[in-house]
Amino acid sequence: MADKTNKISENVSGLFYVDDQCIGCRLCTTAAPNNFKMNDNESTAYVYKQPENNEETHDCESALDECPVDAIGNDG
Repeated sequence: MADKTNKISENVSGLFYVDDQCIGCRLCTTAAPNNFKMNDNESTAYVYKQPENNEETHDCESALDECPVDAIGNDG
């Protein structure tokens, strides 16, 4: 389970976030490209935009469920 005290600094404020356990596998950027991006050195992903509709929320929840290292969290 993601740890909200270890959020990646690039995350925007809101419900979803990525923590420092991210291994940069890009699963979330594929599952929810409207909400997740890789950082400048491509080592970790982060939430660059919180979901704004049901489809984006579903995509973010799918990314959270599929993350192989449980690095995605939801504070909601």
